[in-house]
Amino acid sequence: MHFPLRPRRSMLYMPGANARALEKARMLPADSLILDMEDAVAPDAKAQAREQIVTAVNEGGYGKREIIVRVNGLDTAWGKDDLYAIAKLPIDGILLPKIDNLQQINDSIDQLNAAGASEQLPIWIMAETAACMLNIASIATHPRLAGIVMGTSDLAKEIRAKHTADRIGMLVPLSLCVLAARANGLEILDGVYLNLDDEAGFCVACEQGRNMGFDGKTLIHPKQVDIANQIFSPSGAEINHAQEVIHAWEEARQASKGVVVVNGKLVENLHYEESQRILALAGAIKERHGQTI
Repeated sequence: MHFPLRPRRSMLYMPGANARALEKARMLPADSLILDMEDAVAPDAKAQAREQIVTAVNEGGYGKREIIVRVNGLDTAWGKDDLYAIAKLPIDGILLPKIDNLQQINDSIDQLNAAGASEQLPIWIMAETAACMLNIASIATHPRLAGIVMGTSDLAKEIRAKHTADRIGMLVPLSLCVLAARANGLEILDGVYLNLDDEAGFCVACEQGRNMGFDGKTLIHPKQVDIANQIFSPSGAEINHAQEVIHAWEEARQASKGVVVVNGKLVENLHYEESQRILALAGAIKERHGQTI
């Protein structure tokens, strides 16, 4: 399936059991919201979270923010009811947790189909288990998949990796998932940063994620949104360079020149295509924020 380009620099988890958080989310500058029925919700509040998310989505008011609902897995007592409750909601995607293989995705889609969900409803997965890392190349080929969200907290616990500033224990799984996403035209979001009082560390983590190829960062608090938006946006210098590359490339093609040089560096078709992507993303960000969100 083809999904339109949209900015996903910041993807903020909002606990479904917290009605105030669901209301506040309507005013936050996050590109995407994950309305959560799973990890952010205590077992005795699952039904309440489901009901409040359904009510909040139906009431609307989220503007151009992307709305994704994270459900509980089908291997829990709540998963099937979650899928049935949200199957027909006006949302932008469903996020499936703890996916280890393709069959789990198909089982969830079967439940959604039985509940009357549109076949165009995008499916997202959490990549947060060791089995998922070993199977991500095949998982990412699913035709309904729109994107991957890294669940680095659960993954670190399972593989017994330490949370270090350089994330050395996570670099292999993170890179595997980026490769799988890019090979299949999927979006991919980096995992959360847990220390809310460490702004400098959060900036470093965002920059590392961007340098690794992630489209944005998943967040656990509104105070993280502005930083993620800034770091995952094309800079003014990047936009200017992209414009120069496109102009020089197109001018050279019209003149039938075989070599293109911009600022002393050789430019090839791959640079031209990446420059187009950068400008398209910058345009999508500008269009989104040019109106009330």
